[in-house]
Amino acid sequence: MDLIIEGFKRAFQLLVHGDPEVMKVTLLSLGVSVTATLISLIIGIITGTAIGLSRFPGRRFLVSLINTGMGSPPVVVGLIVSIFLWRNGPLGMLHLMYTPWAIVIAQCIISLPIIMGFTIASIQQIDPKLRLQLIALGASRGQIVWILIKETRLPLLAAVMAGFGAIISEVGAAMMVGGNITGQTRVLTTAIVMEVSRGDFGIILMILVYLVNLALTLLQQRRKTG
Repeated sequence: MDLIIEGFKRAFQLLVHGDPEVMKVTLLSLGVSVTATLISLIIGIITGTAIGLSRFPGRRFLVSLINTGMGSPPVVVGLIVSIFLWRNGPLGMLHLMYTPWAIVIAQCIISLPIIMGFTIASIQQIDPKLRLQLIALGASRGQIVWILIKETRLPLLAAVMAGFGAIISEVGAAMMVGGNITGQTRVLTTAIVMEVSRGDFGIILMILVYLVNLALTLLQQRRKTG
């Protein structure tokens, strides 16, 4: 118990005094994960909506792959991304290995199935009569899709929280593709693994996750009551 209390004290002191190392690691963690979440959000909503509204051969198989991807071990994702980004890999010429962008790519692959899965489930739960009504009113396909997305905005915000939570807290992929290089690719989770005595990093991570999810929750509940 004393260790936890001491960790809170150190975390608070580091944040208040703006410790350069802590601030750099924290900002990098936030920047990488937010970027990955935004990219996954754009791709996931567009693709998930298209799958949710369409009927085609192999659709169930594709949805089952997406659902499987929602539980993919991050370390496996990190291994796959590493193979592609290695110097002699298919994407080696881009020189992205051991850079923040390598972490963004890995985190996108982790969060994308989560957001896609939430989107597909949300779209499928909409009353089919609504789509027929929109067609009868002369709405274009783009207008129909936009209205349906607005109708599912609450579950989609939950998808954002789930996707962000999955990647901000993962360590396997970030360690493998980022290399945990001090000052370059060290994020909060990899710092915790390499410096187990630094409990303050873990507390800062939890504070960061809470603040982001608090903001998203307030937005979600405001839209619900508005």
